[in-house]
Amino acid sequence: MSTSDARLTRVVGALAEASGMRDAVLNELVRVGEVGLLAEVLRVTGDRATLQVFEETMGLSLEEPVLREGLPLTVELGPGLLGTVIDGIGRPLAGLAARSGDFILPGANAPTIDRGRRFLFTPSVAPGAAVQEGDVIGTAPERGGLEHRVLVPPGRGGEVKQVFAGERTIEEPIVEFTDGTQLTLLQRWPVRRPRPVHKRLDASRPFLTGQRIFDFLFPVAEGGTVAVPGGFGTGKTVIEQSLAKYSDADVVIYIGCGERGNEMAEVLHEFSALKDPRTGRPVLDRTVLVVNTSNMPVAARESSVYLGLTLAEYFRDQGYRVAVMADSLSRWAEALREIGSRLQEMPGEEGYPTYLASRAARLHERAGRVQCLGSPPREGSVTLISAVSPPGGDFSEPVTQACLRVAGALWALDPELAHQRQFPAVDWHTSYSLYAEAMGNAFDATVDEGWSKARAGLFELLQRDTELREVAAVVGPESLEDKDRLLLAAAALAREVVLGQSAFDPNDAWSPPSKTYLLARLCLTALEKGRDALSKGAPFTELELAGLRRALAMLRDSPATEFAARTTEVEARLQSLWKPGGTR
Repeated sequence: MSTSDARLTRVVGALAEASGMRDAVLNELVRVGEVGLLAEVLRVTGDRATLQVFEETMGLSLEEPVLREGLPLTVELGPGLLGTVIDGIGRPLAGLAARSGDFILPGANAPTIDRGRRFLFTPSVAPGAAVQEGDVIGTAPERGGLEHRVLVPPGRGGEVKQVFAGERTIEEPIVEFTDGTQLTLLQRWPVRRPRPVHKRLDASRPFLTGQRIFDFLFPVAEGGTVAVPGGFGTGKTVIEQSLAKYSDADVVIYIGCGERGNEMAEVLHEFSALKDPRTGRPVLDRTVLVVNTSNMPVAARESSVYLGLTLAEYFRDQGYRVAVMADSLSRWAEALREIGSRLQEMPGEEGYPTYLASRAARLHERAGRVQCLGSPPREGSVTLISAVSPPGGDFSEPVTQACLRVAGALWALDPELAHQRQFPAVDWHTSYSLYAEAMGNAFDATVDEGWSKARAGLFELLQRDTELREVAAVVGPESLEDKDRLLLAAAALAREVVLGQSAFDPNDAWSPPSKTYLLARLCLTALEKGRDALSKGAPFTELELAGLRRALAMLRDSPATEFAARTTEVEARLQSLWKPGGTR
């Protein structure tokens, strides 16, 4: 529906007001001005509506027309999404560039999915079958060899009258019901409305990140939520990119919310060249990039996060494990603050709106592991990992606290560790995981029954190391007892070999759970062997720790073909950690 008598009466930055909007509803999409800038309704008072414009408002004039779309902000769903780069309101950047060049023109528009592209639809239902919402009615090939399962949209269903198999465009019918209703490969869904599920399931399966410190010390479950706060230069973006590359997910939704454009360009370049270690195909083949960089309109930052979560829920409903990387929620919150200030709302702490915590909670609630609607029975999950950028690294600021209240795990980044070139620069004293016990039981059953015991041993080692380093800073390490010097050396081994990881070494960028456990066990065994040697009268200075350290470092960085031989070498060095009467 369009309203020709609706006119602009006021423009303030990303907000505008229009008269003649008495019948408008909240979150309804409108087109503003002669060029048709996309906006949505934020407030209705009488016949006046306050609009949030998703594009730059420079050049707008009063009394320009405002046309109502009659629908909320929606995203197009269907085959052809993987490998695409879209902005915060669902427009593909490639399509916009083809129409407007290097710089997006005001009001430019392009469909998210190419209308001319044809997909081979293979039906799994026949005429006469009764289908309901969520049922899989066929498949279409997706980029990277992923099977795109075509679903009956929520709220739809009926008896199949006719099936159209073969190559179809996104808008051509694929199924017709007896009542004349037709289904296409294309679905649309409002980005702020969570997609329905049959049942939510307990978090019982680990979400493998390939990063040892996360999988071993602070694991997260499939369908879990993680907050990754850290100041400037602590490696938030590198961690998000590493997880997008190597995490055990079928589909990755990477949301660049307010980040620098060069970082997103680097992501696109690397994902195109990097191979998925599981499939051997480019990582981009299983990724959708949602981009709203710092030079794009602030208002669209808010919608970009909702849009990315809606895409994740769509693939989840097909029965896939989806990882959402939001970088970062601080920029999303800043957009809320700017919009709230222009609406003259009562500010909360540090100027953020008072509803910041509830909005953050609603975002995190859209993650989870679920039993999907329809048949055949299938499970899917959305795991949300969100970076937070607290000013000055202050974790007490409102955005970080709002995320910590609802996130299941905290991976706190420490600038001192980052300056020491420790990656990931995770502060193991501050970080935690509410999934640790359940995930430890899962790793005990699938990797090694000693996993939980080794994790507890490593935590104890790191805690004791912190205490001893404070003492050593006062009296000097040479003044400590030999058993304490040994513990410091073993903790240094654990920090370097287990907690540290190279994002640039192809043999160490991704660590399977079996390798993670072996490295941790060997470090703890070194401590045990060293204590045995000291109890037999060995001086600390005669322990062959330097050779052991080199062997462990070589084991950590060794390719899979050499891993068994390197492991044998480390175990041999452990057996000969001290040779009575020998020299170093």
